[in-house]
Amino acid sequence: MSKKPRPIPTPARTIAGLVDAHTHLASIGDDSGALVERALAAGVERMCTVGDGLEEAELALAAARAHERVFAACAIHPTRAGELDDAARARLVEMAADERCVAIGETGIDTYWIAHDPDSTAPLDVQEQAFRFHIQLAVDSDKALMIHNREGDAEMMRILAEMPRPREVMLHCFSSPVDVAREAIERGYVLSFAGNVTFKRNDHLREAAALAPAGQLLIETDAPYMTPEPYRGSRNEPALIGHTALAVAAARGMGVDELAREVGETFSRVFAV
Repeated sequence: MSKKPRPIPTPARTIAGLVDAHTHLASIGDDSGALVERALAAGVERMCTVGDGLEEAELALAAARAHERVFAACAIHPTRAGELDDAARARLVEMAADERCVAIGETGIDTYWIAHDPDSTAPLDVQEQAFRFHIQLAVDSDKALMIHNREGDAEMMRILAEMPRPREVMLHCFSSPVDVAREAIERGYVLSFAGNVTFKRNDHLREAAALAPAGQLLIETDAPYMTPEPYRGSRNEPALIGHTALAVAAARGMGVDELAREVGETFSRVFAV
């Protein structure tokens, strides 16, 4: 029996003032201009496109320079932390000084691939060294720190506590247990929720989204990944963030237009734009 074809992803109703705090325009596959135009039509006013390595970081900066509503985050992903040699460090310092780079990210800890395919990722000690470099770079450049964390809660929170505090700390695609959300909120970190907050089994993420005070919550696509329901499994893009916004607004017991205003203000503060 053939599989039922997936529905073609379409945006939610136009919701003015939306933001996408973490996307990968260079990885989606379409021209960045077309992606931005579709996002604007869906109500997305600003977005932050992210590099997970030097090549994508360069593309993120190029997109931010080309599009007024696009900003960049630059770093080397923890699974690729072995690429952080002296030349890469020097280039990231240059990128951090660029006014279109608003965050150092995504950086952090990822133990998932260490457990499942250790040959495909950097070992934990190398990840920690890279994470500490990026934290210090965020401090030195006065930029937000954008964190990737996959099954590394204890290590991430320990390292953050041991290092100087960046101006803003954003936990991108927050996917951790509620107790981690509570501790992160107590520390003043910002939780950013992606399409997985819409998945039926993820009641704990909706609970975490409800816990985060105004000013400590953002929404994102993490496109082309984490496509929200009802399009899970299809390619994601910034124009689809309205589905995530609706789910987060419902979890918080507020209207989606009010949520859009709230996350827009937080986006402005976190990224200083």
